[in-house]
Formats: sequence, structure tokens, C-alpha cells
Amino acid sequence: MTQPHTHKRYLTLNDHLRARYGRKVFKVPLDAGFTCPNKDGTAGTGGCVFCSPSGSGDYAGDQALTLREQFDTIRERLHDKWPDAAYIPYFQANTNTYADLDTLRACFDQAAGFHPDVVAIAIATRPDALENDVIDYLDSLSNRVDVTLELGLQSMHDETGQRINRGHDLNTFDAAVMRLAKTGVEIVVHIINGLPGETPAMMLDTIKHLNTLPIHGVKIHMLHVMKRTALGEDYEKEPFPLLVLPAYVDIVVEQLRYLRPDIVVHRVTGDSPKEALLAPAWTLKKFVVMNEIDKRLRALDARQGDCYKKKTD
Repeated sequence: MTQPHTHKRYLTLNDHLRARYGRKVFKVPLDAGFTCPNKDGTAGTGGCVFCSPSGSGDYAGDQALTLREQFDTIRERLHDKWPDAAYIPYFQANTNTYADLDTLRACFDQAAGFHPDVVAIAIATRPDALENDVIDYLDSLSNRVDVTLELGLQSMHDETGQRINRGHDLNTFDAAVMRLAKTGVEIVVHIINGLPGETPAMMLDTIKHLNTLPIHGVKIHMLHVMKRTALGEDYEKEPFPLLVLPAYVDIVVEQLRYLRPDIVVHRVTGDSPKEALLAPAWTLKKFVVMNEIDKRLRALDARQGDCYKKKTD
């Protein structure tokens, strides 16, 4: 296996994928038309307060197209930039295991055969939408193609979960991770910094909790306040404080330093469509945010995991 060579001081997804597959790999975001148990009344209504109408699939394919058409359209556009790359169909919008098994099997089996250079499938979902038969199927699928399951946690703190209308608690999340750990599926966790009421220490607690779990990757995002969301409506009525860029950089650097060194860092920031974003505006400059994090790590001579201490009996 090719070993990564990078200037980054943390284990990036790009380096991880190049090491595994020996070439550039990019995700192709798809919208399979699923809904969410936190929208239809099963777990709650309205969804998470920050969630956009697209179910966080703002860059996913056009739902009016078939999955294959979505894949081909986006793949061809990205292929111009990376002509020798491999592909990961990414089921991004809403909760992508929230359907009956036959429906899920039809989607994911089809995606695995979209192209000879499909090397994996990524599926975004919730920990309360994983029935046993679905987990068994994903385990079986992982014998044919690599499968990554992205679980939204956002924060380990249940009081934050209630504040953002998350619709499940930490115990539900932990139990789902432990069930998935018995399979061949890779587990990636999504967290958000800057959630209402959270302090930097609370955000670091979330990382320390993830260190205790058998996960493979993490996505770190800043809170986006977007139009047409419950949070956005509150913000437009009465703006509330949000993290500024220097504070976000300091928090992420500290999180990286405490993060278990084997965990792949899929993201250290995210971006929202400009026309949908209310605040903070600095999140639109994704590469500036990433560069500031790199600069801070170098200034401290710090790296992922250099503050991590494995608990021993």
C-alpha cells in the first residue's frame, strides 16, 4: 500500500484514500429521495434546528434525475479535474438508511455497480435509523465494496441535543456504534462546533468521548446558520453570538491534538451555499479556514493526537 506524504499535521481523508487505493478518490454526492425520522414524526418533527430543507444535501445531485444520472453528471464534472480518479457514491441528503430493506438494497447495490472505478460507498444516516436487518445487509455489502457509514452526533451533550432538536440521546448513538463495530462497515462521526450553549470545553469533551469508541473517522464542522431553517428564523429575529474564525481555529486545533491518532479527519470545516448562508460569513472561505488551522498547528509544533493519552486499566 502506498504510504501518504503530506504537509498536514493530521490524518486527512485524502491521504487515507490515496494510501488505501493508490490514487485520487473523490465522492459523488447523491440525493436518493429519503426523508428523516426527525421530520416525519417518528423521532420528532421539524428536523434538527440547523438542517436545511435538502437534509444537509445542498451539494447533492438533482433528485429529479435518477441515481445513475446524478452520478454520471457529477462524476463527469469532477473527472475533468481528476481524470485518473476513483469514485465513492455518497448518499448525502437526509437519512439514507430510513427505508425498508428492499429499497435500500436496490439503491446501494445499484451504486456499487455504477462504474468499474467505484471503490466504496458512503452513506449518511442517523443512529436511530439502523434496524438489525439493515446492519446485516451493510455488513454483507462491505464484503463486495468498502462501506462507510456517517453518523450524525454533533455533540455528546444531551442538553445540547435537546436544544437543537436532535431527536436521540448519546446512549442511542453509542449503542449504534457498538453494533456497527461488529461489522465490516467503517464508522465516521459528524460533529459541529459552535452549537448554542456550548463552551470550548464541551466541544473538546465530544472529541474525548469519540476517542473511547471504535470509530474510524470524524467530520468537524462549524455551525452554519442558514435560511429556511428553525435556527435561521431565530437568528433573523434576534442575532446571537457565533464563533469567530480565530476562536474556531483554536478549538479545532485543540480537538485535533486530543483526537486519537488513528482516526481519519474527513473535514476540519465545511461550507454552505452562499445564497443560503446567513452567518458566519467567514465559513464561505473554506480554504482560508483550513490554512489558518495548519498555520496554528505549525506555530505550536502540534499534531493530531499529541495530547491523547490512552486509558489503561
